[in-house]
Amino acid sequence: MNTAKAERREWLITGMDCASCATKVTGAVERLPGVSDVSVALMSERLSLNLTPGRTGTDEIEGVVRSLGYGIVPKGQGTSSGATRLPQDARDHAGHDHSGHDHGGHDQAIRGQPWYRTGKGRLVLFTGALLVIAWVVSALIAGPAGHWAFQAACIIGVAPVARRAYAALRLGQPFTIEALMTIAAIGALIIGAAEEAALVVFLFAVGEVLEGVAAGKARDGIRALANLVPKTALLETDGTTREVPAASLLVGQTVLVRPGDRIPADGEIIEGTSGIDESPVTGESLPRTRGPGDPVFAGAINAEAALRIRVTREPADNTIARIIRLVEEAEEARAPTERFIDRFSRWYMPAVVAVAALVMLVPPLAFGADWDTWIYRGLALLLIGCPCALVISVPASIASALSSGARQGLLMKGGAVIEAAASARRVAIDKTGTLTRGQPEVVHLLPAPGITEAQLLTVASGVEAGSGHPLAQAILQRAEAAGIAPPPARDARVLPGKGVEALVDGTRAWVASPSYAGTLGGLHAAATGDIETLEAQGMTVVAVFHQDEPLGLLALRDEPRPDAAEAMSRLKAMGIEPIMLTGDNPRTAQAIADRLGISFRAGMLPEDKLAAIRGMAGQGGVLMVGDGINDAPALKQASVGIAMGSGTDVALETADAAILRDRVGDVPSLIGLARVTMRNIHQNVTIALGLKAVFLVTSVLGITGLWIAILADTGATVLVTLNALRLLGHDPAKTP
Repeated sequence: MNTAKAERREWLITGMDCASCATKVTGAVERLPGVSDVSVALMSERLSLNLTPGRTGTDEIEGVVRSLGYGIVPKGQGTSSGATRLPQDARDHAGHDHSGHDHGGHDQAIRGQPWYRTGKGRLVLFTGALLVIAWVVSALIAGPAGHWAFQAACIIGVAPVARRAYAALRLGQPFTIEALMTIAAIGALIIGAAEEAALVVFLFAVGEVLEGVAAGKARDGIRALANLVPKTALLETDGTTREVPAASLLVGQTVLVRPGDRIPADGEIIEGTSGIDESPVTGESLPRTRGPGDPVFAGAINAEAALRIRVTREPADNTIARIIRLVEEAEEARAPTERFIDRFSRWYMPAVVAVAALVMLVPPLAFGADWDTWIYRGLALLLIGCPCALVISVPASIASALSSGARQGLLMKGGAVIEAAASARRVAIDKTGTLTRGQPEVVHLLPAPGITEAQLLTVASGVEAGSGHPLAQAILQRAEAAGIAPPPARDARVLPGKGVEALVDGTRAWVASPSYAGTLGGLHAAATGDIETLEAQGMTVVAVFHQDEPLGLLALRDEPRPDAAEAMSRLKAMGIEPIMLTGDNPRTAQAIADRLGISFRAGMLPEDKLAAIRGMAGQGGVLMVGDGINDAPALKQASVGIAMGSGTDVALETADAAILRDRVGDVPSLIGLARVTMRNIHQNVTIALGLKAVFLVTSVLGITGLWIAILADTGATVLVTLNALRLLGHDPAKTP
């Protein structure tokens, strides 16, 4: 018994242009011994699976995929940026069959080449030429010569399609579009419809080319992201500068970025100050001034002055590469609608084949009808039996939406997230750092009797030393401005929702909420009135104290973001109720909420926020917007957790969605994009099912024939793909 642990393996596959392609690859590969958890992503052209060593070799997996007519190469041999382009040897596999099988129509993946140089393009030209020759022969030569010319054109044109159908049949997949096409063409020849059979073969080839072009357009968004990172960088070593491949940069190296150049790697500025255009990464249109110590992203444009930048991330792990990976991996998080359609399509094709067989047999056998007439109508039904348009209707829309959103700094991790965001009716929003700037300032010092401002700041800065919380940073900045160095402190401990405590100069001290301070004797007699007055003005008040010894109060103000009020108005206009959740006191929360025109819940500990989200979720979908670190339980509990952050690991990887521009105004934009995507999906499903239904009826009634049937199949696929591509031009800032 083989007890070896299964390993996750990935390949890039070329030539998958319609939904049935992914289905064929999945069905063929998952039959192999030792292979499990097979996932084929159509838009990112990725095959991933678990492979138990010693059962099936990788060469056998690749051979099976190639036998179906696709190119395949291990994932590690692609571009380092995470794009789905293949190296030359893989392109050769895509264009030439090294295992004895013709790739025929599925050889699309040679990117950057015109369609007529691909395998599909050559098949179109070849079958078209055969058809023209047959028409010429039929027109110039009397007798059966024209009929035989059309037969030859049909047989030669359908041969590569039949070869792929046979390969799929051997792998246990009888119901493929190639199989239906082959049966229809041969059946048409048998009943004497040679001219129409040849025309159908040509239209099938044209349809596959159009599908390939449309699928390529849908993938262009991800490829464009990869192309944002420059291919070369100016590396500084020993006082000299030389040009090197950007993919070879190592963490810690220094690069020179001239004005107008793109930054080649994620890094930190060590010398120079310049305006940085981050729109390629975050979608933010206005350049931001960055100087020494500030982080920068690969792909951003240095607009003004020369910069020396220290590389902080490997090229394969820069922000754009991670965004690309997230967009690609998002295909696996399929929407409920997509899963339903996938299940539906599994019985749709066999059902249509069964109906076609009944149409061919029942009228002649039961009613003495003409065999040729009803066989012809049954063959037309076969060509409508492929559910390509229906199956691709959802992933094409989702891939376009993910690409469009990524260009605008809006990341959603898959179709399930898009569907949940589109149906949400409430948005719970954290206050500090989300609705507000997250950069509070100490605006008032109120020492207790007998305590100086310097003493108050000294103890407060000692307790908060080393903390990254926005309130702590504000206190430390005020102490630094006053020339006060934080005293030595140890045993610092965060009290969630209450404050911080530490031993400062050997004495336990606290910086905490007034309510918690009151339980420990940390408020002096006049403090209550001061607190009410300050909180009513929208300030956050903290108490500084030793055990039973009040030291005073600090009042901090954190202003709402400039776009917060407009964002809340947009949400309400979309029929969504925004609710502010905050651990701050009710008076401060009300002052902020009143300015924004929203409801609030205040004084909430992390567990309170979690309970609030659960309660709202019971009344319908709810989104939670936070910083991705605090409030993590609430973000996970919500239907969709949205993290605010400028490309941080947390923002990209912990939540269901992320807003890279750090603008609360992007929350309605993200929901709007999700809603537009779902409308697009519903349109696609209507187009796919509507056309199928119409031509199923007209084919049975004899109104439409074989060539119309093949146009209905490939035409529907092209239509839904082109409709999905409209999402690439959607402006997320536009309220639906």
